[in-house]
Amino acid sequence: MNYETKTVGQIDGGEHEDQLVLPDYTAPSHRRRNIIIAVVVVLAIIGAVFAFKGGKKDAAAGPVVEQVPTVSVMVPGRKTVDRTISATGTIAARREMPVGVAGEGGMITRVLVEPGQWVAAGQVLATVDRSVQTETAASLAASVSVARSDETIAQAELDRAKQLVDRGFISKADLQRKAATRDAAAARVKVAQATLGEARARNGRLDIRAPAAGLVLTRGVESGQVVGAGTGVLFRMAADGQMEMRAQLSEADLAGLHAGARATVVPVGTTQGFPGQVWQVSPVIDPQSRQGIARIAVAYDPALRPGGFAAATIVGGATQAPLLPDSALQSDEKGSFVYIIGADNKAARRDIKIGQVSDAGVTILSGLDGTERVVLSAGGFLAPGQKVKPVTKKAS
Repeated sequence: MNYETKTVGQIDGGEHEDQLVLPDYTAPSHRRRNIIIAVVVVLAIIGAVFAFKGGKKDAAAGPVVEQVPTVSVMVPGRKTVDRTISATGTIAARREMPVGVAGEGGMITRVLVEPGQWVAAGQVLATVDRSVQTETAASLAASVSVARSDETIAQAELDRAKQLVDRGFISKADLQRKAATRDAAAARVKVAQATLGEARARNGRLDIRAPAAGLVLTRGVESGQVVGAGTGVLFRMAADGQMEMRAQLSEADLAGLHAGARATVVPVGTTQGFPGQVWQVSPVIDPQSRQGIARIAVAYDPALRPGGFAAATIVGGATQAPLLPDSALQSDEKGSFVYIIGADNKAARRDIKIGQVSDAGVTILSGLDGTERVVLSAGGFLAPGQKVKPVTKKAS
């Protein structure tokens, strides 16, 4: 900006010394005010232009779309599910046979079997000293021989008397007496034979024998031991080697169980399962434990040791029920529940009762009829009434 500079001499006609005269800044500057106003107007125009462009962009973008989560759902339907029962119990012989002294007893001379050995019916398990009984039997055998000799003599005398009676040498009364003598001798023979047979039978019972074919489980006698009628059990056997598991079951489990149900028995200490079948269900319930026994027959195997502990899984029938994967289940202090998606695509809580759990899934006993759309996963991130986008997956 150019300002005019004059000196005092120029103003006064040159009569005084020259002095610098400055412009007058005290007066208001109209030009500066006009510049400021122009700048404000330009800024307002620029702001209006940007606002107009932003409005156009928002209009082009369209209305705001609400974001909803996508969840996988399935309609489980109803499937045939085996009703399985888990139980524990002990292994035992299905028909255990205690073997003791059948005769008068005596001293054991030999024990012929060991536990774990198979024996046949009537096989000798142990022998008892019979030295005295043998001599008694020999004496009785001699008595039989004497009685037979007496019978022979009496018969011969009777035959001669029959020849003499016709000649009148012997009366008929004598003949009758000789016949009676012969009959008495014959009777004494039978008595002697019966006594000998009894003695031999007693001697035979001195040996400890197997009452039936089977497996020897225990041995409770040794050579030199004196045994008698009150000694007790000397051997225990499993008839035909048949084994069983005596499973302890609750009242509720026993209610739907029947003979013939399939089962798998797993002894403690092994993962091997042995197939079996329930052959008897307890007709009574223990009043203290409120349990009963299901007897599961299993074929013999060395791993099935009587007295051992085992677990069993029993298939107690079948039922129709929805089946869900474990990922669909939720739980809180109120119990188990799932989320279902209604017709309005909103999540709703549904309380359920869980049944058995298997590799196929979890059986739902109540709460679902199988026609609902059930959230498969991410249920923990949903809330009742929340709107979702369901993606239906086919039930396996």
